[in-house]
Amino acid sequence: MKTKLHELVKNQTQLEYATRAGLSMHAQMQHVFYGPDGWVGNENIILRIKNNPELCELFGLLSQTEVPIAGTINGKFISRRIDRLYVNNDTKIVVVLDYKTDVDKKIYYKKYVEQLNEYCALLKQIYRGFNIAAKILWLNDFTLENIPITDIIQSC
Repeated sequence: MKTKLHELVKNQTQLEYATRAGLSMHAQMQHVFYGPDGWVGNENIILRIKNNPELCELFGLLSQTEVPIAGTINGKFISRRIDRLYVNNDTKIVVVLDYKTDVDKKIYYKKYVEQLNEYCALLKQIYRGFNIAAKILWLNDFTLENIPITDIIQSC
């Protein structure tokens, strides 16, 4: 019994730590952007973003953070918040950037793709005629993963 209780407490402590770390990192990511006066935000995060040219554009003037989105998908009302949304009206491109703090990228991957499916379905209702892409930024190693559009369209 003692071992089981010890494992439960250990697992709960790890979960609480991961949740706090994830919330802290998300909060820091909200305040990172590239504007007319240069980069703003946490310097360590900015350096990691600068190492990936594709990320730099997603943190520029055409992006917004914590974008609320709501609508109906298959008769069900959905209300969500997008971590970072890039919209280029000239090129008709929309990119959803979702931050994930998981170390093991496989555990919740299917759930994350489903989440991005919802974003895609809602955005297709708003941005008709735009190409919509979805990406996950894995914050533990700052890798950027493209979610294939075919995965997203399945629930659209």
